[in-house]
Order: sequence, then structure tokens, then C-alpha cells
Amino acid sequence: MSVSRLFVESDLAAGSEAPLNEAQIHYLRHVMRRPDGAPLLVFNGRDGEWRAALESHGKKAAVARLGERTREQVAEPDVWLCFAPVKRARIDYIAEKATELGASALQPVVTHHTNVERVNVERLRANAIEAAEQTERLTVPEVRAPVDLARLLADWPKGRRLLMCDETGGGPPIAEMLSGLDASARVAPWAIVVGPEGGFAPAELAALRRIKDVTAVGLGPRILRADTAALAALACWQALVGDWRRPTPRLAADYRTSRAPV
Repeated sequence: MSVSRLFVESDLAAGSEAPLNEAQIHYLRHVMRRPDGAPLLVFNGRDGEWRAALESHGKKAAVARLGERTREQVAEPDVWLCFAPVKRARIDYIAEKATELGASALQPVVTHHTNVERVNVERLRANAIEAAEQTERLTVPEVRAPVDLARLLADWPKGRRLLMCDETGGGPPIAEMLSGLDASARVAPWAIVVGPEGGFAPAELAALRRIKDVTAVGLGPRILRADTAALAALACWQALVGDWRRPTPRLAADYRTSRAPV
């Protein structure tokens, strides 16, 4: 039997119980047909990952009864993905894949050429949670409300380096730049910013270049869609600076996980 893996909000400790939400209970009971005592894996982004067992509390309530911890919480790379919102299917794809790729925060950014009026933050968070559950990630990225680019830059945190994907060709190739970073830059907090389908406006490019720790890079000779550019840049960063450079332990075969909802 595959083991359903769930993200929960409550603190986790041996012998404690983690309440499950309505969607999780419906999935376990009516989709997966899991009986009481069925094995689970649960995580909350703070306390590592735990083995648990499904336990009913009446007809409509259920909890995960915690057993032993399977993995300790570990530090993950601190890299934000700042991206201009795109149409629904594409922005959902960004949230899902950026979570798989290890982004620590997802920040929609409204720019001059952004043509999406509304961002459903709750849906993006649901996509991020589901992706974290499926990929054995120990955390879920912070999913933030949209912010104007000018406001984002005005409040830019000191010491956070910014990788700007420059469609004008004003920077070195991304792999060349990242490969040449010194030790202090490799351990610094980072962010990646990618513009909308129409690109950054000239005034926005100028504002970005005024950030103290910004570096403009190119993403190759082809014009990439906004969602492709965001994920390509994040993949390059993880491969050359982030946690793709070290081996990753996997779960034992008898604890492979199944798809689970939020």
C-alpha cells in the first residue's frame, strides 16, 4: 500500500495527534478508501516528517496519530521567485513547479506590462502544498499577495541578492555568472525576478539595476515564455548554487507516497 503524505498546520511530536481537514478526510476515506490505522506521513514545515496512522474521531473528523519521526527538519535554500502573473493555467504551473524546484517564497509582481488583473493566492498555495506533498519536500513555500514592482524594490531587504532575467541581453549567460560566484555569495539569500510576457518597461529595468545586489543575466538565444523563463532560471540557480549540488536521501521503497490533496 502506498502511503499518503499530508501537510498539516499543527505542531508535531511523538504520540500527539494532528487534525486533518475536510478535504484530506474525504480523500483518505472516499478516494483512497483508507481504514483506521492506515499509515500516513505528515509534515508541517517546522518539525520534520513523521510516520502516523489514520484515526477517526466521529463520523466527520479524523486525525493523524503520530509515531516516530522519519526525517529531521533541515535548512533549505533561501531563494524567492518573483514573477509577473500570467494566465490561470500558467500561473498554477509556476506555483507547482517552483515548489518542486525548491523556491522558498512565491511573489507575484505587478509590472507595467502585466495583463492579469487578479491573482488567486489561495489557489496558488493549494498548488504549492500539493506539490510539496508529492515531492517529499519538508516545507511549503510562502505564497505572497501580489505587489507592485516599485513597492517590492522600495522595500528590498538588505543583503538579499537579486538575479534579474534580462530579455534585452544586457547581462552574461546565467550559468557563467552563477558558476563564478564566491563563497559569500553562494550562502547569501537570493531572489530571482522575471518579467511579464511583454517584458519589463525601460523605467522598470532602470529601477531594477539600481538595487545594490542585483545581477542581470541572459537565458540564452531564444525568447522564452514568462513561465518557462522563471522555472529555467530557478533550475539553473539550484543546479549551480542551491541544493542540487549535494546528494539527497530518499524514502525507503515501503514508504513511497501517494498523491494527496491539501
